[in-house]
Amino acid sequence: MFKQTVLRVGVLAAFSLAALHGAVQAAEKPAELKVGITTFLSGSASVFGVPARDAAQMYIEELNAKGGIDGVKIKPIYIDEGVGGDRLLSEYRRVVQEEKAELMLASISSGNCNTLAPVAEDLKVVNLMWDCGTEKALEGHGYRYVFRTQANAVTEMVAAVAYLLKVNPDFKTIAVVNQDYAWGRDSWDIFRTVLTQLKPDVKVVAELFPKFGAPDFSAEVSRLQVLRPDVVLSTSWGGDLDTFVRQASQRGLLRTSRFYLPLGESSLERLGQTLPDGVLIGARGDHYFLHPSYLNDEKHKTFVAKFKEKTGSYPIYSVYHMVQALDAMVAAYDKAIKQNAGWPSEEQLAEAFRGLEFRGLTSAVTIRPEDGQGMEEQLFGITTTSSEHSFKVLKDIMIVPAEPVTTPAGQHTPDWLKTVTPTIIDAVKPAQAQ
Repeated sequence: MFKQTVLRVGVLAAFSLAALHGAVQAAEKPAELKVGITTFLSGSASVFGVPARDAAQMYIEELNAKGGIDGVKIKPIYIDEGVGGDRLLSEYRRVVQEEKAELMLASISSGNCNTLAPVAEDLKVVNLMWDCGTEKALEGHGYRYVFRTQANAVTEMVAAVAYLLKVNPDFKTIAVVNQDYAWGRDSWDIFRTVLTQLKPDVKVVAELFPKFGAPDFSAEVSRLQVLRPDVVLSTSWGGDLDTFVRQASQRGLLRTSRFYLPLGESSLERLGQTLPDGVLIGARGDHYFLHPSYLNDEKHKTFVAKFKEKTGSYPIYSVYHMVQALDAMVAAYDKAIKQNAGWPSEEQLAEAFRGLEFRGLTSAVTIRPEDGQGMEEQLFGITTTSSEHSFKVLKDIMIVPAEPVTTPAGQHTPDWLKTVTPTIIDAVKPAQAQ
């Protein structure tokens, strides 16, 4: 009798523990998924950050209308990068520690990514670097919770050199005008290293670094008018790039030097007819609303139409990057939920991002399992006048695949750049129409 009682008690205890475990597991599935998103909502960079915020709102509203992720709806919490580094850091910590965000999308600024990546690692929260370019934010760190859902500066700048040498190989002199912060300095270092290695006869006649957010570029324009370089390169973006191009145009600089703007896709619509035909433009990925391969793709075409209807503007690459990060989020949660037969822990979610293959609005992206770096194609083109649009569009669009222009996982970028050969020029191919 005693043994039967003990057995009965043991069985009841086992059932109770199982029921308790099930209750705990169910409780771990949140009533809503809080996602922190940093973007520029103020300052000169807001022309770039606000459209990305608009895209996030549109995406999340549609996702929630379909039931969210596994029945859990998304609650976005937006943080303005324009408030400055110290306040941004404070807000980031608050959103994770007090608001209990399970996922963070940060950031646009390369400087902010460098600051926030180790913080995310300390807080053990998954952080998607959704737009920033600096390779230094990931390379060599071995982060467990930090990933990038698009290419980095190495991919973008090595591809930019390959494209320049493909379509405009005979120039002799070049000057650069870049924002004076991590992205501006690092992107030029990569570009210059590869350019001078592949074209040793080129002469760099000026390296100009106006401060981030500068309202006046008259000194830089005057210097370039005297030097008259064959090519003027600027990897600046947002309001800074718009202001520089407008002031350079007013002074006639765009008629005496060929401009090359590897981030210029995001400024095309805002600049209207300020840009002449023949300017070389990049898109930081293959993000372009007139991408020949995706003009009739249902997902891409529908999004472009809805975004234009909602905002009055066509999507720019910051919009594509935001959607790409959110698509990666959904794909990773779906993967983790299937792998773990339930809502994932932060560690399980992080693991799901390793080796993740997903598609945003254009070409598919893979996140390398070794270092969390996204691999994506790069798109370039030449400005031309359009009868259908009030701003310049791109013609002769070319695509550069990620693999030959990206530092291999585990290697050190400065060392790898020394091994780059002219074969990367052969990787530049015309975009295929759908």
